[in-house]
Order: sequence, then structure tokens, then C-alpha cells
Amino acid sequence: MKILVTGGAGFIGANFVRYLLGSHRDWQVVTVDLLTYAGNLENLAGVLERANHRFVRADISDPSRMAALFEEGFDAVVNFAAESHVDRSIEDCSLFLRSNVVGTQVLLEGVRRMRGCRFLQISTDEVYGSLGATGKFSEQSPLSPNSPYAASKAAADLLVRAYVKSHGLDCVVTRSSNNYGPYQFPEKLIPLFITNALADEPLPLYGDGLNVRDWIHVEDHCRALELVLEKGRKGEIYNVGADNERTNREITDLVLSATGKPASLVRYVADRPGHDRRYAIDATKLRTELAWRPLWDFRDGIAETVAWYKNNRSWWERVKSGEYRRYYEKMYGKRLRDAEKK
Repeated sequence: MKILVTGGAGFIGANFVRYLLGSHRDWQVVTVDLLTYAGNLENLAGVLERANHRFVRADISDPSRMAALFEEGFDAVVNFAAESHVDRSIEDCSLFLRSNVVGTQVLLEGVRRMRGCRFLQISTDEVYGSLGATGKFSEQSPLSPNSPYAASKAAADLLVRAYVKSHGLDCVVTRSSNNYGPYQFPEKLIPLFITNALADEPLPLYGDGLNVRDWIHVEDHCRALELVLEKGRKGEIYNVGADNERTNREITDLVLSATGKPASLVRYVADRPGHDRRYAIDATKLRTELAWRPLWDFRDGIAETVAWYKNNRSWWERVKSGEYRRYYEKMYGKRLRDAEKK
């Protein structure tokens, strides 16, 4: 099996590449990433040198570059590549449209020309919008995005559906709840609060802190994606969630407890525009059709994640300072330039 993983130097993508290479030692994996602000080659340390893995620095929205890459032939394409931060999308959504919508369309065209290739689109529960106090999002829930980021992901999902219906492509879409775990870029809630706490800096909590998210450990997510890639039905959507609903205040308290830091670090800040109140995922379809279930206990997962950030302080300090770009240029720059010449 030869797999193309786009956005594979980001948080979930890198964890998935690591998971695939550990579980399928006979598979060939080609990782593509443009290495924008959240892409980090350090996330792939230890697997870049593997004989069955190759890294390509490229923009998925560049048709000619992707066409040349698709000439290699792939059995499957897994698309993680996306701009994903809600606040950034509110400030300027143009990059989100280019990467999340145009980029997905370029990849779908590559799959269409190649034939016999499965396309797995990694989406998000944010396309469903916001829930009230009860209920959960199912795969039949209407799309009702409330941020430019979520709207761009919903548009990409609809493009995937259109290519299935119009061209008969073998595509599957997954929509996951919030992920946490190692290598997550520290602008997201859990890594931001962990790293700020470890540095004795304030933890900025939006609004009243009672917004609810459904959390899943990234390793459980990767296991779900592997099952959908191998056994998911063509044209279907699979929600991925672990039934871990927590308010942002609960997350804050767990982080403070795990880091041994005082509640005085918490700072309530003005809520962001269009802030969805609650997400909750119904993953019954995934559990019943593909016999998936989460293995990580949430408290254990948070404790393990805090321990990872404690043990990898140099990683997140480089990321937060911007030093990681200079670091990976020093460590990997020549290899990247040589690869781009091939």
C-alpha cells in the first residue's frame, strides 16, 4: 500500500504518519506539507529517515506541483492539510479558502485522473455549528458553520460529496471532535494552557469558561482513521468522538492540577465572535460498523499530555518563539532542498 498524507507535519497528520509507519511496516508513506506556521518537521523526527517514508515540501493548492506528485501513483490519499485556527480565520479567511477549499479540489482532481485511489477527507465537528444543552451531532445533522474556518471545511466536504456523485470517486469523510495529545501547536486550548502554566504565564479563558467541547486523544483518532481508510464505505461520513464533554473551565482546572500550578494564573478574557457554545459527537456509526472504541481514559490522557510537554520543553519553546523554523532549516534544510530538486 502506498499512501499520500497531506498536512503530515501538523499535529494530527504527524501523529497519523507515525501511527501508520508503526502499524504497517510494509506500507510506503509520502508526507506532503508546505511547512507554514503550524507545520513542523520536528513532529516527524525519527521517521523522516525511514526507508518507507519520504517527505515532500509542497502546496496542495498548486495544481502543477500536485499533478507531478500524483504521477507516482497512490493507493490512497489522506488529506489533513488545512488552516485550522478559528481566530485566525476571523481575522483573514483568504488563506483558509485557498488551502481548505482550493487545495481539496486540486487533490480531488489528482485522484480523479489517477483512478483506483481512495480519498479520505479529514474534517471537523465544527461544520455542524453549535449545539444547545442536549443532543449530539450525527452524520445526518445539517451543516451550519459559524466561523470562516468551519465554513471552509464544510465547503471542502461538499466538494468531496460532489466528486463522489459526479465522478464516482472512492471518497470517505471523517468529522472528529477536538483532539489533544503530543505535538499539538500551542495556540490550541490544551497545549496553550499547559505550556503557559509550565512557564507561569496567564491562562486566557474565553467568556465565562463554560463552552463545551468533546475531546478525543489523537491516538484514538488515528486508530479510527486507519479503520475508515481500510473499511469505510464509499461516499460515507463517519463521526469520530470519545464521549468526553468538558467545559473549558474543567479543562483549565485539570491542567492546573496536572501541572501543580495555582488558579490565580487564570485570566478571563472577552469572548471571541461567533464562539460556538457546545459540540458533542455521536460516533455510533463508527462504533457499530467498524467496531471502533476509544482506548484512552481522559484524565490519563491529560496527565500523559502534560508529561509530554514537560519532557519536551525545548520543542514548544522553539515553536512559541518561532525559533523552530531556524532549527529545522539547520537540521533539515539541505535535505529539503535536495528533495525539491528531484
